Amino acid sequence: MSTASSNKNAFENIPSIKAKTLRINLNPNIYGTFAEIGAGQETARQFFRAGGASGTIAKAMSAYDKSFSDAIYGSEKDGRYVTQARLKTMLEHEMRLVEERISRKNNPDYLFFSYANTVATIDFSKRYKGHGWIGIRFQLDPEQKEYDEIVLHVRFKQNEARLQQETLGTLGVNLIYGAFFKYHKPKKLLKYLYDHIDKDTIEIDMINFTGPNFKDVDNRLMSLQLIRNDMTDAVMFGPDGNNLLPAAVLYKKNILALRGSFRPVTKVNMDMFQKSYDIFIREQTVEYENTIVVFEITLSNLKAAGEIDERDFMDRAELLCSLGHTVLISNFQEYYKLVEYFNNYTKAKIGLTMGVNNLVDIFDEKYYRDLSGGILEAFGKLFFKDLKVYLYPMKDAATGQIMTSNNVKVHPRMKELYKFFKYNGKVMDIIDYDPDVMNIFSRDVLKKITKGEDGWEEMLPEGIAGMIKEKQLFAKKAQPKKEEEVKG
Repeated sequence: MSTASSNKNAFENIPSIKAKTLRINLNPNIYGTFAEIGAGQETARQFFRAGGASGTIAKAMSAYDKSFSDAIYGSEKDGRYVTQARLKTMLEHEMRLVEERISRKNNPDYLFFSYANTVATIDFSKRYKGHGWIGIRFQLDPEQKEYDEIVLHVRFKQNEARLQQETLGTLGVNLIYGAFFKYHKPKKLLKYLYDHIDKDTIEIDMINFTGPNFKDVDNRLMSLQLIRNDMTDAVMFGPDGNNLLPAAVLYKKNILALRGSFRPVTKVNMDMFQKSYDIFIREQTVEYENTIVVFEITLSNLKAAGEIDERDFMDRAELLCSLGHTVLISNFQEYYKLVEYFNNYTKAKIGLTMGVNNLVDIFDEKYYRDLSGGILEAFGKLFFKDLKVYLYPMKDAATGQIMTSNNVKVHPRMKELYKFFKYNGKVMDIIDYDPDVMNIFSRDVLKKITKGEDGWEEMLPEGIAGMIKEKQLFAKKAQPKKEEEVKG
């Protein structure tokens, strides 16, 4: 642990790992099992070292051999072991054994738990740094029939397996401690997962809270906390509101991404999506069954009105989810960083849907001053792979002219560079757009909503206006000073 981290811990009076394990071990009611696959019994070891573990640990095991693991938990359909499905199977199996083997009659006050992790640490060649799934199933009341559960995914950043194992052990203790003593403060629980861990050693890129004591926890908001706390660069959640692991969702997929404020989502957003999707799905290398559409919001966009307003974020998320869309929240202000992120998980085709104004911004050199290679380096990363931009037109407010890829005005120094990408088929115009929705902008709709004006309802997709009124979404929101949003 670094000196800076030590000073921080001392200042905030954070309990030591031994203090945390002892508090659990000396509690006469907390009792359960540890099942750890892939990195040794790192979390259980912390409890054994602290002393008094016999009052907490019913069993600690590591089915390291795949055949033994399959004999205990069964084999997964995809044949993989470091997956969320495997972790869930482990938690369910171990909790069932606790219920079967520990007499509730003789131990009426026991609070059962099962802790599990399935992890792959850094490989010998050090090409893959490793990742893992960690979870706990537990009860806070002996009479509790439905268990609470916290499941998270981590990515290791350290270059030695030993260091990764130590970090995993510390994280496991923080999770178990948080589950029993900080469950009523899930946002703080999230931060406490990094107690005695430097953030540059491990990344948490997904977490889900479920169960009766987390019924009021919105996992989309927990996703946002991961970004805000610098725990990860991007998070994803599905239409049901549960958080998804981006790596699993994007793996080897064709990806069509739309960036916007979606504040609120409008008819022009849906026209951009539908028309670009119709083109994307007909691309020669794109398979319908292997394609995902992602609605992306950048953190800089969420901060456009100042500090992030969680209610405002939830309003946007709720509308997009109600339309059945998968949402990505990212810390990537520049498009090339978003494409780099996608390229970590897929070599298939990537499509970006954007308005003309956003394309003009891409060719603005000021966004690339931090790169040694400037705009050329950024464009090498943006267009190097099988990527295409689907361009939605814009009507020039002054002249009424429809702006497309053919007459868009980029900086004079960028003209030849733009022509290169344009004539190499990297930019494709959406020509069958709906001219009746071109003048709809989210910021104008939002202004009408917050001022209580009429006439905004018809600018939104079917059912969205009713939901905004019924749930009073975007109510009493201050008008942003400056919003970095795409068309719509």
